[in-house]
Amino acid sequence: MHFPPPRPCRLLHRILAIVAAGVLAACSSLPPNVDRASSFTLAAPEQTEMGQFVAQRLRPEHARSDSGFLWLADVDSAYAARVALIRAARHTLDLQYYAIHADHSTELLLEELGRAARRGVRVRILLDDFNTVGKDAQVLRLALEPRVEIRLFNPMTGTRGSMLGHLAGSLFDEGSIGKRMHNKLFLADGSMGIAGGRNLGDAYFGADATSNFIDLDVLAAGRIVRDMSASFDRFWNDELAYPMQALVGPDELDRLERGRTRQPGLAPVEAEPAGAPPPIAAPIGAGMVLPGIERVDVTRQGRPAFDLPSVRLTWSPSVLLADEPGKIAPDDDEADAGDTVVDGLLNLVDGARREVLIVSPYFVPGALITDRLRKLAARGVRVRVLTNSLASNDAPAAHAGYARYRRELLAAGVELHELRAGEAVPATGIGAHGGMGSIGAGSSSGASRASLHSKAVMIDGRIAVIGSMNLDLRSQAKNSEVALVIRSASFTLAGTETVQRLMDRTSYRVVLRGQRLAWQAPPGAGFGDAADEPGATTLQKILARVIAPFAPDEIL
Repeated sequence: MHFPPPRPCRLLHRILAIVAAGVLAACSSLPPNVDRASSFTLAAPEQTEMGQFVAQRLRPEHARSDSGFLWLADVDSAYAARVALIRAARHTLDLQYYAIHADHSTELLLEELGRAARRGVRVRILLDDFNTVGKDAQVLRLALEPRVEIRLFNPMTGTRGSMLGHLAGSLFDEGSIGKRMHNKLFLADGSMGIAGGRNLGDAYFGADATSNFIDLDVLAAGRIVRDMSASFDRFWNDELAYPMQALVGPDELDRLERGRTRQPGLAPVEAEPAGAPPPIAAPIGAGMVLPGIERVDVTRQGRPAFDLPSVRLTWSPSVLLADEPGKIAPDDDEADAGDTVVDGLLNLVDGARREVLIVSPYFVPGALITDRLRKLAARGVRVRVLTNSLASNDAPAAHAGYARYRRELLAAGVELHELRAGEAVPATGIGAHGGMGSIGAGSSSGASRASLHSKAVMIDGRIAVIGSMNLDLRSQAKNSEVALVIRSASFTLAGTETVQRLMDRTSYRVVLRGQRLAWQAPPGAGFGDAADEPGATTLQKILARVIAPFAPDEIL
């Protein structure tokens, strides 16, 4: 819907109101002496039902590594795997996210989490405070459930009624507002977990009617999940993690409490099976059925969408790259940041001998990363980058930062591929009973435009890095990030093939023709070559050009 611009006097009133709100909010501060009791993941997750399930059912006898992985490359498996982990958990569920949006798909996940808490599972949710406004603030109501705790990281002092009000509280504190916890982890019983690029919300699971993100996740099991849990604990127990109740006042809590009734149109989720066995304390012998896990599957229109006992993991050497909470400290206190996830990733990339494939939706390399990629290409390493086009990018400012370096990268021999904006992806209907609606050409929920959100790097066909980081200066210096590094030729090949299909079917290759840029369609594609930011509107082009001179790379 298009709204006409406000009349000058109304516009002035709005500006004055925003400034006044900022001044008033600037006088407020975060509560002192917050009661923040420390808590930690399980001391011996391998002794839980899920830990024994991983060791006895999922890990082959011949496996030489202690950590297993599975790509979650489609929205069905990404959503259903999360539901399966919630239903299988018997002790702890730990979620760490930049954004959890209050919409249909998340409502179902929150109901599953609430049900898990009611059967005795401890649920901890650590959420960056930036997006907890408006409708999305309703996510905080889950903290009203017994055995559920929600903490907000690096909180802002503005109101939660709107993003403007929320931002107003940090109007004069750019150093704090510009640093965000961007981590994305989903952990069950310290034994299995999910890491990758997805936040939680309809657009991340193919369920938005207008625009969806193309994303990648990895299901992990075994020792690496203990490392993921340790990273979660460091953020959870940090002084920047505030219990939700310390930030949301009594009146707001009352509104959240009244909002606990289901919103119209949301379908109920299938209840726990009657007579579900309680957790067992005795060790499980080989070949015995593991209660509560053997039957965990999530259906899609009556067909399995994700069957936990049947997953086939790739067991490979791995390490976790995880930023420290100190990276989000105020500008004058960054001593605890240490080496960052992006620093570690760039060190891995520097060691490439044959090829590097980078998938980064917000690719703002800056002079330093551009120089490192140029040196790679100069010594014969094939460097390919898949990112958003201007038309598919939901952040025009990020595209403006990327566009500064396009010609230099191309001249150095780096291959650039941009997602075509007109590409439509089927919307997934996340239906009743926790099942997944159909996905594909016949999906009744229609199709929506796609935007790249995956964050991965494949090196020499043998190392895959998947996580929350973009390859930009914001991820390197401002946001906290987390990533898995997996050394496996077969696993890396599977990830590379997934990305290659995306480039072959839905992306332009950007090339230099003289001094001009041109966009080449892949052979056999259903669309042709293009020029001048294909698919972008005049407004998008103007915005990118206006923003470019005034936005430093490190804030994009």
